[in-house]
Amino acid sequence: MSPVLCRHALRVFEASFSQTRAASVNMSNAVARIAENVAEVRGRIATAAARSGRAADAVTLVAVTKYVSDEAVRGVVAAGCKELGESRPQQIWQRASDLVGLPIRWHMIGHLQRNKVRRTLPVVSLIHSVDSARLLAAIDEELAHLPAASSGEGRRPDAGDTAIRRQAVLLEVNVSGETAKHGLRPAEVEPLLASLAECRHVGVRGLMCMAGLEGDLDTARREFASLRELRDHLRPRCPPEATLDELSMGMSGDFEVAVEEGATLVRVGSALFEGIAN
Repeated sequence: MSPVLCRHALRVFEASFSQTRAASVNMSNAVARIAENVAEVRGRIATAAARSGRAADAVTLVAVTKYVSDEAVRGVVAAGCKELGESRPQQIWQRASDLVGLPIRWHMIGHLQRNKVRRTLPVVSLIHSVDSARLLAAIDEELAHLPAASSGEGRRPDAGDTAIRRQAVLLEVNVSGETAKHGLRPAEVEPLLASLAECRHVGVRGLMCMAGLEGDLDTARREFASLRELRDHLRPRCPPEATLDELSMGMSGDFEVAVEEGATLVRVGSALFEGIAN
């Protein structure tokens, strides 16, 4: 090789090495920043829980990863977040495939269409967004045809019946009344619970809501409180297929208020990834 070609090859190698090293340093910095963010959010959850007379471990942090890279997801898992949420079924399918082997429990937190139930059930631990009787029935029907260990909650048998597996779900309630939002009207929840005897493969574990898009924190507080009050009203009337232990409410902008009002699951995204390039 001529001296000119040798010098050119050396420059190409040095440039490539520098870029790789810079990318490694940037990712290392990003992982450290994610860990700091996770610690800060957990601290805020603990403080809010204490204000409501609860322990920090009464609230589960669900890291919402829909806008970040797989590398950032690995970073948040390394920081101790094992409960991850995605809004789109296609994204959760892809993430579950790309990140196989990591200790992740996937949460479906966005709208789930009935034609995407079949591919979603084997992947998810908890579906937050059951917003109709038809979706509930579709989940039950699909789960009846899946192998026993294929659903999220189906890795352990119901007491006294090893043949039945149940998918854990939450009922999404439109507490703000906004027409653009998915969710059951509050008055629709009790009749739906009464029909659960027909759904042998679904276990309703609680309720979910999103605060109104236009409201402030005081409005969000009232809406979160209304979901808790609805849960408390329904709990004594629940059939055996429903426990209503969980309240999924609160996101990056309002999760502390949600915790104060009784949230057991908070769905936090941007606050965990602040300060990193996605």
